[in-house]
Amino acid sequence: MPKAGGWWRRKSTPEKVETYTRGSFHSFAVIEVLAVGPAITGAVGSTLGGWLLLMVCAHAALCALTVSRALDWVRGRREQPLRLLWTLGAVTAAVAVTALVVSEYGPRGDDVDSAAGGLFGVVLVYGAGIIALGIRSRRRVYATVGGFAAGAGLVGFPLGVPAPAALLSVLAVLAGGGFMAFSAVFSVWLLNAVYELDEARETRTRLAVAEERLRFGRDLHDVMGRNLAVIALKSELAVQLARRGRPEAVEQMIEVQRIAQESQREVREVVRGYREADLGVELAGAQGVLTAAGIECEVTGEAAGLPAEVQSALAWVVREATTNVLRHGDAGRCAVGVRVSEGRVVLTVQNDGAAEAADGGGGSGLAGLRERLAAVDGTLAAGRVEEGMFRLVAEVPLAGAGVREAAV
Repeated sequence: MPKAGGWWRRKSTPEKVETYTRGSFHSFAVIEVLAVGPAITGAVGSTLGGWLLLMVCAHAALCALTVSRALDWVRGRREQPLRLLWTLGAVTAAVAVTALVVSEYGPRGDDVDSAAGGLFGVVLVYGAGIIALGIRSRRRVYATVGGFAAGAGLVGFPLGVPAPAALLSVLAVLAGGGFMAFSAVFSVWLLNAVYELDEARETRTRLAVAEERLRFGRDLHDVMGRNLAVIALKSELAVQLARRGRPEAVEQMIEVQRIAQESQREVREVVRGYREADLGVELAGAQGVLTAAGIECEVTGEAAGLPAEVQSALAWVVREATTNVLRHGDAGRCAVGVRVSEGRVVLTVQNDGAAEAADGGGGSGLAGLRERLAAVDGTLAAGRVEEGMFRLVAEVPLAGAGVREAAV
């Protein structure tokens, strides 16, 4: 059981929905056999009943295979299984006709008629519903269900089935097949929607990273573009003055040197501003992003009063931890806490839905955080604390900053 639970928790939300959908439709094959197999075998005898049971099992197995191939096609992993759909339709019709023949010309008795009628209705309903999984057009789904229902009524007339009974068969197959087809269409829509939402979340994460890179690029361009243009012009002027033997060339090169040094200082300020994140802003941003992603996020503690270098280091921890929660596992709840204790600031990030693929102690992201924290004598610990729970703890000393030691 622990292994089975771990297998389930390692799946992403879309993969869980797909597994549930496959399992639900595969279970219909088992239900089909259990629903009509024992009844038909007990009603018509072991010999004929055994053959009918074999036909039911073959139809159920074909339905299960169609479910797998159709859902693979829905997810774009294989071509539409048209031949398999036509084969299932033909086998469904053959089993249904056989059930009518047994009801009309087989052993006499109400139990035989009831069992054969049940077999007739079940295979048509299940056949129509499973075929709907492999059809994209709604009109074709309607046509498939309507065709099965109409066939259920028409096939009875050559065998002498009374008109009221034939009409009842049409209505029963139309209602049952329609419900199964609706379930199939809705399941396919839900499965695709979940995958699209997951892809949208990944796209949003990538766009956030790209936006930050663009911001950094714009800042560098604003700083370096003007200064480099001035340096180029003054250098050209200095060359011209030097060729003429003018002493002003030295002054121009001194100005070039000054502008270059000023550019270095401005670039350092841009990089410092990029690297020095604000802890309070990151805590609020993490709560907003996780909540928007459908993850309940609780933030406790405040960053006010902490030294700037401590806030910067811990802000990067919050940013990386939030990214990991979004990208890995299947979290439903995340708790972020900041407190000051015994001269150290402790940041804790804990979430459920931890997956095997989560960035653990050897991940490159956490390795980079350890390097940042090491610069301020901080430490980082990350790993599972219990089944399905992942905790990240970062500690940074206050280093005599004079911050009051209390839980904030």
